[in-house]
Amino acid sequence: MEPLFKNNQAVLAGEVVSQYQFSHEVFGEGFYVVYLKVARLSEAGDVIPILVSDRLVDIQEPVLGRRLEAKGQFRSYNKHEENQNHLILSLFAREVRFLEEDEECQKPNSIYLDGFICKPPVYRMTPLGREIADLLVAVNRAYGKSDYIPCICWGRNARYAGNLPVGTRVSIYGRIQSREYQKKLNDQTVITKTAYEVSISKMESQPFQQMEANQ
Repeated sequence: MEPLFKNNQAVLAGEVVSQYQFSHEVFGEGFYVVYLKVARLSEAGDVIPILVSDRLVDIQEPVLGRRLEAKGQFRSYNKHEENQNHLILSLFAREVRFLEEDEECQKPNSIYLDGFICKPPVYRMTPLGREIADLLVAVNRAYGKSDYIPCICWGRNARYAGNLPVGTRVSIYGRIQSREYQKKLNDQTVITKTAYEVSISKMESQPFQQMEANQ
């Protein structure tokens, strides 16, 4: 695996809940979005977009209801709409395979990221007293590009992350999750939108200065 792929590795497995939807084309290669419902232990599940090339799948074949495993990177890009930039996230698939009917995946939702904190972490408490911290992590990609991945952690991890300065290098293990929220528009209309983020189960950090000294 190329070095720049090692710092962003994700695996998702679940039930396909949409047809292929055309996204864009690059040098004759078509890219399509398909939504995958990934089970959680305690809830109904997360519905996560997968960006897949038409060189990996036959987009003419029926896909709704089939079970799929996708391996790749969790990527972001900025989409400009309503005079604002919106961070669009999806799993960029490098490998896909359809699962047999009785085939089980030991880790249907896992991700590893190695990147840098690029905004001051936001530490807060829920009304019930639970500790939460929000992080935005920049993960380097080839050709000088980066993906900006929202991450969330809880409890002891949140307390620890809340004190990390911008520029800290972090290694993150966790899962990708979807979360619905309400947004009020200018005409006071309220719409439901979906956010995607990495829920952190384990995190290690290395100060930016120390990282440079070790290179």
